[in-house]
Amino acid sequence: MMMPLTRRRLLATLLCLCALPSPARSQNASATPAPASVEGFNCSANGTYPCQAYALYRAGFAGVPLDLAAVGDLFGVSRFMLAHANNLSTSAAPAAGQPLLVPLQCGCPSGSPNAYAPTQYQISSGDTFWIVSVTKLQNLTQYQAVERVNPTVVPTKLEVADMVTFPIFCQCPTAAQNATALVTYVMQQGDTYASIAAAFAVDAQSLVSLNGPERGTQLFSEILVPLRRKVPQWLPPIVTRNDVPATPPSPPPTATPGPSDVADNRGGVVTGLAVGLGVVGGLWLLQLLLLGCLWRRLKATGRRGDAVASGEGGEGGRSGKSASGSGGVGGERFLVSDISEWLDKYRVFKVEELERGTDGFDDAHLIQGSVYKANIGGEVFAVKKMKWDACEELKILQKVNHSNLVKLEGFCINTATGDCFLVYEYVENGSLDLCLLDRARARRLDWRTRLHIALDLAHGLQYIHEHTWPRVVHKDVKSSNVLLDARMRAKIANFGLAKTGHNAVTTHIVGTQGYIAPEYLVDGLVTTKMDVFAYGVVLLELVSGREAAGDGGELLLPDAEERVFRGREDRLEARAAAWMDPVLADQNCPPGSVATVMGVARACLQRDPAKRPSMVDVAYTLSRADEYFADYSGESVSVDGSGEIAAR
Repeated sequence: MMMPLTRRRLLATLLCLCALPSPARSQNASATPAPASVEGFNCSANGTYPCQAYALYRAGFAGVPLDLAAVGDLFGVSRFMLAHANNLSTSAAPAAGQPLLVPLQCGCPSGSPNAYAPTQYQISSGDTFWIVSVTKLQNLTQYQAVERVNPTVVPTKLEVADMVTFPIFCQCPTAAQNATALVTYVMQQGDTYASIAAAFAVDAQSLVSLNGPERGTQLFSEILVPLRRKVPQWLPPIVTRNDVPATPPSPPPTATPGPSDVADNRGGVVTGLAVGLGVVGGLWLLQLLLLGCLWRRLKATGRRGDAVASGEGGEGGRSGKSASGSGGVGGERFLVSDISEWLDKYRVFKVEELERGTDGFDDAHLIQGSVYKANIGGEVFAVKKMKWDACEELKILQKVNHSNLVKLEGFCINTATGDCFLVYEYVENGSLDLCLLDRARARRLDWRTRLHIALDLAHGLQYIHEHTWPRVVHKDVKSSNVLLDARMRAKIANFGLAKTGHNAVTTHIVGTQGYIAPEYLVDGLVTTKMDVFAYGVVLLELVSGREAAGDGGELLLPDAEERVFRGREDRLEARAAAWMDPVLADQNCPPGSVATVMGVARACLQRDPAKRPSMVDVAYTLSRADEYFADYSGESVSVDGSGEIAAR
């Protein structure tokens, strides 16, 4: 089938443009500024990483829906953060072509010469690194940088549903640049430094200082633009000038007075009086109509609130927004007004549906704890039954959307019993802890699978730590809250203890033995670094195949400190090989990769939370560990009685 002429011309233009060489960017930090190379912007010795950065993105292109949630998903940020950065309501629908500031957590991962914000993208049919970079991501990255960040992914052998990291080019400002943040901007047809400076309310010389002379730029090259004031208290003109109605209101029609109106003054007075009385009367009538509509809506809302509170949704099990009072059994009833904002976003299940799908919550359907497997309308779900108010958990779950987080499908409230039910996607292979402890199932978890599980978990935590606003701390990271799907990819579950905010202090200490960070146990300090600590324990479980805390109370961490972490660095590979899961000893397992993971675990388990890495750094380092497979000869590791490594 012939491609339409306009599309062929556009594709030819893009191919020609991308074939042009990008201006080189020196690796010397003191070199003359220039637009980004195909690798991005160099890490600056004077910049502070990570930092808040932004990318200028235009809505409505390459099949990305005109929806804040869709744009947020593309960049791994929540729609709340996106709406906040652009001073929009969360339900706002951007206009086609509307510029949006996308908030980014810009970092300079150890070992990387370039700064970037990593975003996870799931490959669809027909995708290539180049196509995604140029179309959906609008040249905010380059395919060469994607290849560098994903060294083990073969660009010509991409499969549907593969997860790939796309590095969005960004930079952190130095003190001398006098900027609150830097925006990554892609040069468009007709752009000049003067026009871009006007669009961001800065002077053109600041663009020269950041990017070098204007003649060094070309169409679709990335440049940096400074923001002089904090977003969203202030927004640049390029964003605010698009905040207008799609159809501007028409001016009121004007009438030309006729001769008879001029001739008879009294007639004009009478006419004016009649018009005035008519306007006043119309306003009174309009007010009465509005009051009538409001009364009817309040009555309907009350009825819908009662329906939701009793577990009865609208047609198809869904319900509109509602509000109702409180009360119920044991004081455990939901305040329906508290959850009305979610009723349009999630399916509201009926109690009867859940009971039929689980045979009355029979033990035969019990997955683990209070989670049941339910078959509802031919679909399989995981139903979490709770006896407490789940408002806080719902508030957090509706903020997040990531492939490495278990997806919430809906909920149900039973006021007759005081039960609340959260309905999640069903994840086929269950929890990581059960897979590791079942020796038969553990053999399916070869080293590369375990490494990918570690990476998936790192990406999920990175998302809730860096790309939600306010930040989310999970507070209960452990192997039993890591679920494995049909492809053995990991998803984080159970946000029952999660908390929004950062650097909070609590006196109510909750958690699981073996995973609790020391600063939380002693001082009640809640930060993202407590999740990093627990993540380090999960890494120990992945390597050793053992529980964080055994039946006899013995902890895994002290054993790792004694047998692996303590000793000469050049002997780390030997100690890690002697300590790892015996199941892995029979498989091809690169010693350098295992040692790298143990090194990451040791860094995550530092007693001082300030010395622990961020999940951005963890994800980058583990992706480097995966590189060992590309060069590994296939020789497995054996350990003799002395602890020496020998190839066989």
